[in-house]
Amino acid sequence: MAWRRAARVWELPEWPFLTFLALASVAFVVVAVAYVAKWVRHPQAARAELRHPVKMAFAPTITIAVLILATAYAEIAPTLATVLWWVGAVGHLLATVLVLTAWAGRGDIGASQITPAWFIPVVGNIVTPLAAGSVGSVELAWVAFGVGVLFWVALLPLVLERVLIHAEPLPARLLPTLAIFVAPPAVALLSWEVLTGRVDDPFGRVLHAAVLAFVAVLVAQAGRLHRIPFALPYWAYTFPLAAAAVATTAMAGARPGWGYDLVAGALLALVTALALYVLALTLRAAVRGQICVPEEAPRPAPATMAP
Repeated sequence: MAWRRAARVWELPEWPFLTFLALASVAFVVVAVAYVAKWVRHPQAARAELRHPVKMAFAPTITIAVLILATAYAEIAPTLATVLWWVGAVGHLLATVLVLTAWAGRGDIGASQITPAWFIPVVGNIVTPLAAGSVGSVELAWVAFGVGVLFWVALLPLVLERVLIHAEPLPARLLPTLAIFVAPPAVALLSWEVLTGRVDDPFGRVLHAAVLAFVAVLVAQAGRLHRIPFALPYWAYTFPLAAAAVATTAMAGARPGWGYDLVAGALLALVTALALYVLALTLRAAVRGQICVPEEAPRPAPATMAP
């Protein structure tokens, strides 16, 4: 979608957009088949993930992925996009209710379980409006947008407190999720453009300022983040930075001056290289059998002999 917006703003060819759309579609099918196989072969592990205080927040990435594909296919295959949009929009609202219910009703979920991934299940509703004007419902999109923005404002102080002040730091494996801070204002800006027809009004410019601020903080952490051994949370870098690239390119198309173009071009180049790099690392890890490995139950301690 970043390349599609770049093609329209800067009159570039659309083959990069179509190439990444094909890769994304294949990746979605592969992961979906693998996830179904996980429920068939390891149902207890799959159910345990949905109840895990931290991992449960990642499950709604499924409906977000469906909404992104609906947006990408809106002009190419509108019938398919319509089905995907309704499944993703209604499914994500349902996921929001279920996750909020778990957060409110479970005593084992506290401050130490808060991570930037908490934005996914509730703030993820701001993805819904992206294709609502062409293949969905604008009324439902406004509802989802309101829910997403409300919970972004509500959760942001909690997540910032967890990351910046909390005595217990984030596990190294989850540090790539810091990139998720970039996503809410970036996607909110794009959804605001769909719903109102404006991207450079005061609200849009405030959202874009938040995007640039969080991108700058993330880039400043690049040295520390680069030292983290590869794991699947590396993919947390790609969606937020791609959203930032789309948002900044949209702003470049609406505002005069070369500054927006320069930043948008840099973000587009960065996320393109990063997506291909993480894809290569993932394929290498898959060949080595280092992903999709069931967690082993802890072994009992060996019995001791009485003297």
